[in-house]
Amino acid sequence: MDSRPPLAPAYRTLPEYLRHWAETAPDRRAFTFVDHPAPHSRGVHRTLTWRSLDGRVRALAARLAEQAEPGARVALLCPQGTEYVTAFLAALAAGLVAVPLYPPGLPGHGDRLTGVLADARPAVVVTTSRAMAEVADLCAGAQVPAVAVDLIPDTAARGRPVAAPDPGATAYLQYTSGSTRAPAGVEITHANVVANARQALTAYGADAAPVTCVGWLPLYHDMGLVLSVAAPVVQGRPSVLMDPAAFLHEPARWLRLLSAHPRALSAAPNFAYDYCVCAVSDAQKAELRLDGVAALINGSEPVRPGTADRFHAAFAAQGLAVDVHCPSYGLAEATVFVSAARPGEPLRRFALDRDALAAGKALPARPDDADAVQLAGCGTPAGQQVRVVDPVSRGSLSEGEVGEIWVRGPNVGRGYWNNEAQSRRVFGARPAGAPGGWLRTGDLGTVLDGQLVVTGRLKDLIVVDGRNHYPQDVEATVQDAHPAVRRDRLAAFGVPGDRGDAGERVVVVAEHARAVPLAGIDVPALVRAVRAAVSARHGLRLADVVLVAPGAVPRTSSGKVARSLARSRYLEGAFGAGTAR
Repeated sequence: MDSRPPLAPAYRTLPEYLRHWAETAPDRRAFTFVDHPAPHSRGVHRTLTWRSLDGRVRALAARLAEQAEPGARVALLCPQGTEYVTAFLAALAAGLVAVPLYPPGLPGHGDRLTGVLADARPAVVVTTSRAMAEVADLCAGAQVPAVAVDLIPDTAARGRPVAAPDPGATAYLQYTSGSTRAPAGVEITHANVVANARQALTAYGADAAPVTCVGWLPLYHDMGLVLSVAAPVVQGRPSVLMDPAAFLHEPARWLRLLSAHPRALSAAPNFAYDYCVCAVSDAQKAELRLDGVAALINGSEPVRPGTADRFHAAFAAQGLAVDVHCPSYGLAEATVFVSAARPGEPLRRFALDRDALAAGKALPARPDDADAVQLAGCGTPAGQQVRVVDPVSRGSLSEGEVGEIWVRGPNVGRGYWNNEAQSRRVFGARPAGAPGGWLRTGDLGTVLDGQLVVTGRLKDLIVVDGRNHYPQDVEATVQDAHPAVRRDRLAAFGVPGDRGDAGERVVVVAEHARAVPLAGIDVPALVRAVRAAVSARHGLRLADVVLVAPGAVPRTSSGKVARSLARSRYLEGAFGAGTAR
């Protein structure tokens, strides 16, 4: 018997797809949340079918329509789970604008939550009964009503007629992670998210064979929302969710879910793959069968080939294929996915000359050269146009020349909420001698052998004595210089030079490994090792090396290092207490 659901017409909104699957495949599994209520829990599964999901969405949509006018914002302050999925789809079905967020209390993100709520000005907040008390406290001053999705009865729909949203209308505001600037809400239309879901499904081979989306990425993050919610709704395939905290507590839980579901498609940031290598025990590996994994997406910036190599080496005995790792590139302004390496193809790796790359040229180096910059290719565009452009002259660059990545496609958002000037600058770019309407990503990259290779962020570049240095390169050198430096938990950045010098001084703020107490570290020896490594590899003299406690280096909502925020805190003296130099 064919397990694939009936084919869907080419709708342009997620609510239309939801109704289609509820009518044609009502009893098939739609969304499953695997809860881990205890430290050693193996997981409690809670599942909604397409019929039951549609009923829950209709009921909540009817209640939301009573609370807010069409086009008003609805803040989603739900914990990870099926209630989050219901709330998101219900806001869209009611003709409202969803604002995917998280409940109060998420460590390190309280100020961001307050700032986003002030910017979005929601007319209503959706949460769950479990989080209602803290959400009510948060919203008390603004007098915004809060609705608990799990307390709305299915009968609330009361036969309310269902109208398809306008595909060109804004479906939700995807707030950027704030790695280089204050968070801004990208207006994603209904047509944008459907287009990007289709692009991703095609890029990762999910349109040719059925997949199960397995994910622990938070649903307020762009990749988590599109891969774990939008893509399954478009294709009518099951999605299996777990909480990010459950993954961090025991990463083997994610691998068990990959093992349990045939043709699993999943995504994780770079650190998660290295974390699994270090934290999954031999006993946990023995119960895994990973030969059915369809694709593993790595969307870090940039993607390092060594991460994929270490992950495959650690789990090859469990049947993990060598060609399932898919380096990818994307950003919230393009909904999420822009370019992707395809599963079933070998990882494309490039060893590049470090000095030439700093000068804007991607010249090959010997693969065994210890000083070479090792980068992975992020494949080819996923149903959109990509150009590498000189950010000053706006001229298109040739293969091997490093410039700003510009994007155009049906997935590119309509602009930033309530910020027309910034929208015109970022979303209305015009290459020299070509039509406009391009998205300026702010990311640097090049094309090599037809592959998009991302090299870093334009605003993160450190300029010393007229030479460019990529902070992630310096960070990679630092974390390899001493075992007490916590991997992927450090920030390199430039600060103003002394006495008005033209160049920047370079500072590194690094967390020490959790397993190594600060009292057990020879800090002067660590600093000497770090300074020597950076000097030898980059020709840089570090002005300051600051060792801080685990968790002290700020990160964005998507888990990336927030270098600009780390720089601001350093200049404010925030790392002064409890640090060592």
